[in-house]
Amino acid sequence: MKVIEIAGFGGPDVLRLAERPVPVAGVGELLIRVAASGINRPDVLQRAGKYPAPEGASDIPGLEVAGTIESGDAQALSAAGLRIGDRVCALVAGGGYAQYCVAPVGQCLPVPQGLTDIEAASLPETFFTVWSNVFDRGGLKSGETLLVQGGSSGIGVTAIQMAKALGAHVIVTAGTDEKCAACLALGADHAINYKTQDFQAEALRLTDGCGVDVVLDMVAGSYVAKEVQCLAEDGRLVLIAVQGGVQCEFNAALVMRKRLTVTGSTLRARPVAFKTRIAQALLQHVWPLLAVARIKPVVHRVFAALDTSQVSGSGASQAHALMESNQHVGKIVLTWEAQA
Repeated sequence: MKVIEIAGFGGPDVLRLAERPVPVAGVGELLIRVAASGINRPDVLQRAGKYPAPEGASDIPGLEVAGTIESGDAQALSAAGLRIGDRVCALVAGGGYAQYCVAPVGQCLPVPQGLTDIEAASLPETFFTVWSNVFDRGGLKSGETLLVQGGSSGIGVTAIQMAKALGAHVIVTAGTDEKCAACLALGADHAINYKTQDFQAEALRLTDGCGVDVVLDMVAGSYVAKEVQCLAEDGRLVLIAVQGGVQCEFNAALVMRKRLTVTGSTLRARPVAFKTRIAQALLQHVWPLLAVARIKPVVHRVFAALDTSQVSGSGASQAHALMESNQHVGKIVLTWEAQA
């Protein structure tokens, strides 16, 4: 099979088209013939040597795929209500940039009615992450207010739609007026241009001084102190990335006085059983909303994985360069069709 390998840590040009044996599904697993693979920020970090694959996972990058079930553990497939030939999307710990990918059966979900494989490949990583962190860990409830840092990212556009569909108010930050407008079009109640406005002051103003109930933060660093300031009493700050740095200082007395919770998580290395529970929650609460288009995939651009003809590099290299440029709104996807 054709795969995208990391030839050596570095920039987007270290991604190389190569050949590997088709993997074999083991107990509790299935094999997917991949039609499309989602691109995510952890892929970029892995390529740069800053986020190694968990022990036992494939060294091939890629955390989400969509395609057709080719084979698998018959008992596990039957228990999950899946069959050979079904279209599924899956969250994986690695190996997604390939024509075939093994996935735990519990981390697979049926492609929602009406969605293409490209759209389905844009779902798992962000939907699992948002559900686990905003709703499970952050405990967001209907009527509460969520502040999303980076509203135009793949995580951001998912958080906006999911929170709105489940009855929350949503404030986002983004780096341009155009990205703010895109977030508002997706349903955000308010969008703050963090380059021209102080998000702390704006979040307090927009909530009449009460503050927000939950913050979903991909930045950390200096943002944490300001987030503590603009959280409501009993508010929850959930950290899922540290793009602004791992060191932060904040007013601990304010955390105590307002009874705040500061938490965070990563998903990739968590056990299959944990991710299976998230998949089951998504199937129950979110997949029906996708089927009726109350929540929609947001795919910014699609690149051909097998295309090596471009002067600017392979399809995967171009996809990573676009992600690092931060010019996208929503998800970037690779397709494994022979032509773009």
